[in-house]
Amino acid sequence: MRNITLFNGTTVEVECLSCALTSGLVEPDGGVVIETEHFHAHQDVAYPIKGLIILASKRHIYGFDELTEEEKTDYINLLTKIRKTQREVLGIEYVYYFYNEDTTHHFHTWMVPRYEWMNEFGRSVESVRPVLRHARNQMNDQENVKEVIEAIYKLKDALREAR
Repeated sequence: MRNITLFNGTTVEVECLSCALTSGLVEPDGGVVIETEHFHAHQDVAYPIKGLIILASKRHIYGFDELTEEEKTDYINLLTKIRKTQREVLGIEYVYYFYNEDTTHHFHTWMVPRYEWMNEFGRSVESVRPVLRHARNQMNDQENVKEVIEAIYKLKDALREAR
């Protein structure tokens, strides 16, 4: 078991955060953005960045090569739908996508938006970690968290309408 602190200050003790989120054991602030039979999308619970979405497999796997044909189709369709909605509803022009197989969680993709304020940290993959730390340590105020949660509801509503 591991203790994980969420951006809302709550600490949860879980074996696998992805399993806890996709099963509903841990409820992310604002709830689920969109869910299918195979995947669960939610605002990243650790970093208060508007539109930072985690697309996680409900099945406890680690790599692309473990996805079934049905899961592959669901994954790319859902990833595309979320990205289009980020652009149209939240005005997010660019996103960095991250996926790693040596994670303590299971298969998931981070969809990290790029905002102007992030430029001071650089514009490469190396800039992402400092951006995340800055968000966690400096943007955890009530006003920003409120904006993040409002963005979640905007995404949820738009994705529900797009079905």
